[in-house]
Amino acid sequence: MSDVPDAPDVGELTPPNRTLMGPGPSDVHPRVLRAMSTPLVGHLDPSFIEVMNEVQELLRYTFRTGNQWTIPVSGTGSAAMEAAIGNVVEPGDTMLVPTNGYFGGRMADMASRAGGEVVEVDAPWGEPLAPEDVEDAFDEHQPDVFGFVHAETSTGVRQPRVSELTRIAHEHDALVIADTVTSIGGVELRVDEWDIDVAYAGPQKCLSCPPGASPLTLNDTAMDKVLSREEPARSWYLDLSLLEGYWGEERAYHHTAPITNVYSLREALRLVAEEGIENRWERHREMAGALKAGVEAMGMQMNAAEEFWLPSLNAVRVPEGVEDGEVISRLLDEYDLEIAGGLGDLSGEIFRIGCMGYSARPQNVSYLVSALGETLNSLGADVDADAGVSATMSQL
Repeated sequence: MSDVPDAPDVGELTPPNRTLMGPGPSDVHPRVLRAMSTPLVGHLDPSFIEVMNEVQELLRYTFRTGNQWTIPVSGTGSAAMEAAIGNVVEPGDTMLVPTNGYFGGRMADMASRAGGEVVEVDAPWGEPLAPEDVEDAFDEHQPDVFGFVHAETSTGVRQPRVSELTRIAHEHDALVIADTVTSIGGVELRVDEWDIDVAYAGPQKCLSCPPGASPLTLNDTAMDKVLSREEPARSWYLDLSLLEGYWGEERAYHHTAPITNVYSLREALRLVAEEGIENRWERHREMAGALKAGVEAMGMQMNAAEEFWLPSLNAVRVPEGVEDGEVISRLLDEYDLEIAGGLGDLSGEIFRIGCMGYSARPQNVSYLVSALGETLNSLGADVDADAGVSATMSQL
């Protein structure tokens, strides 16, 4: 029988004050932090139901959709992802997923766990899906569901020509699920105009909100499929046919919502609406453009070609002669500045530098370029740090 421990002597929480320029989370706006400190009410309190209604309206604005079924899922972005795939994909369905990044692989895993058969459309890491390849995959496999990643966090690639992909899918009577975790609130995203059936996202990237309540939207066609399933979704917690009772008109108890996270998401979405969604997209382009100009002026290369560069997540090739982990560690230790390395096929080959939400500000971008240049120089990399700073400042 083990001894019961005494009460641990744990001091006051004092995390470091970092500048977050990695793939997420991003810096949180002070107004969002203040919203999290407001008093709790019950998750069925009339005042909280009003908050729920407001969050849904703000999410529709941000997704650019009129979908009635637009909610924050209780959990991180991966919970919204699993809610989307686990409800839409039924046992026996075939789901077409991409191979051009880490999160296409996660789609495949979730579809398999939902009982679906997974087939793939191939593209190299660092490139988007080609519509002609998607069409060939549909002709070969006739999938019921097609998933794609709009903004691939692992490669810094934005998927262009989305409407062409959704047209192909719908001509084959398939539903489309879009991963918009790194695009919502940061790069152009038009769910209705682009005919996306289901989109999920995370709050901690371009929305600059702590994780915990994650955006999800489904159109009527997708929700009809969910509600007509022959067997229930395998997750009780994420079963949208049950969650409809809480987030629909009935507002019946399903689970205790993360009230503070919903408060924070509401405030983050209010900031989006106040700025204006198109203005916000443009700000991200401008701030990331200054960052991109800086790293290129130093002599480094972007991983993604210009035509599908992703402003919210800049994948920069690691220069010769340095090890990515050492650069990342020094930035964290000496500058309190967070960036990240590559995943999967790009592990050790790229830096992943976010330019998201409240982090997409001139002072953050200039600080990042200056600190990165100084660090690379100190490690012996052949980069022109001064040229990088000058190029960045000329665009801020």
